[in-house]
Amino acid sequence: MSALREFVADLLESEGAMIDPVEPDGLDVMAPEQLRTAFGWPELARLGFGATSPAGSIPMGLEDDWLERLGALLRDRGRLAERQLQLPDVAVPPNDPERVVGHALSLPNAVWRLKCVEPGSTRCLLLAFRYTAVSDEKRDGLVWLGFNCGTGAALDEEIIAALRRSLDRAESWLTPDAEASLGAGPRWDAVTITARARPLLDRFVRADLDPFLAAMRRRLDRDRRRVHAYHDDLRRAALSKLASLEAAMASQKKGESLSAKTQAAITRERMRIAAIEREYAAKLDDLRNNYALTVKIEWVQALVLVAPVHRHTLLIKRRKGERSIIMDWHTSIRRMESAPCDWGDGLAAERLVCDAQLHLTEPSGQAPCPGCGKPFCHACHPASCPRCHKPLARCAF
Repeated sequence: MSALREFVADLLESEGAMIDPVEPDGLDVMAPEQLRTAFGWPELARLGFGATSPAGSIPMGLEDDWLERLGALLRDRGRLAERQLQLPDVAVPPNDPERVVGHALSLPNAVWRLKCVEPGSTRCLLLAFRYTAVSDEKRDGLVWLGFNCGTGAALDEEIIAALRRSLDRAESWLTPDAEASLGAGPRWDAVTITARARPLLDRFVRADLDPFLAAMRRRLDRDRRRVHAYHDDLRRAALSKLASLEAAMASQKKGESLSAKTQAAITRERMRIAAIEREYAAKLDDLRNNYALTVKIEWVQALVLVAPVHRHTLLIKRRKGERSIIMDWHTSIRRMESAPCDWGDGLAAERLVCDAQLHLTEPSGQAPCPGCGKPFCHACHPASCPRCHKPLARCAF
């Protein structure tokens, strides 16, 4: 819990509190009035972090209540920052750039040629989102998205994690100077960020929630089987009794009237079966309401990272057309990012090139129309099929 203790100590000191570390995993805090009111502490409080906290301390952890209080105290500070990543040594480009590009880019219907490799810098945008999923249980999580604003490429999870580790290893926080900021290229506006982040955010949150959803479905199936077995036994017993009464009624001779007691029993069993079916439907509705899933996603933090790269310029050729694209090899983590993508998430290596405007898309971006069966480029026609005008279920960015 040392990282949490350091964070809380820095935050409280910035709010005017006096801090004194206490081992093991504790803090003595002399808090000003606004902090005492916000947290309900006495003037001198001892905070404990972890299982080995000092005796008599107020335990602090990663529970929602403490996170919400600290978040309210932090307000909007630290939600948006810009940092330059500077390497201590001279940046060395990859020995075989064509091989590196070949691992990151696959073009089944086109060819590419490496034109040049130049050192430079780029502006990477790292976005953190917190999600809260509530069903019969609750799950919180944090997902990171990343984009290279210079090339337009989406950064996969491995590159994002590697960039964050390189920031942790950096000795100090370096604010980008004017030269580095100008060389990194333009910033994205809010509309572009929203359009690019929304489909990736949905994909990343769904992937992170898969274990939680699988466990929830198992619990739902278990409860549904239990409810069905209970009501099915009641219904079978009532149906069996009703069948016996109806058989007795059928065996009677014509002209003989049923006794009032037998008629009442038949009516009672039919009403009991109807009541069991209504109760079963109500229990299923209760299960649906209990296991209904609500997911709330909120933006937490954005980091603009000016990072050194080796920029690879490629010439893409498809039939008689050609276009140039750029791909960056990130020097600080020694990794090549994926190619830019005009339609789709752009995290995989495979791209297809369209004939009309040489758009690079995911394979699904050149899929046939579900209505008429004609393949077409979804980047050229993002709203509907150009032949039958059937609307697309999935649109481009």
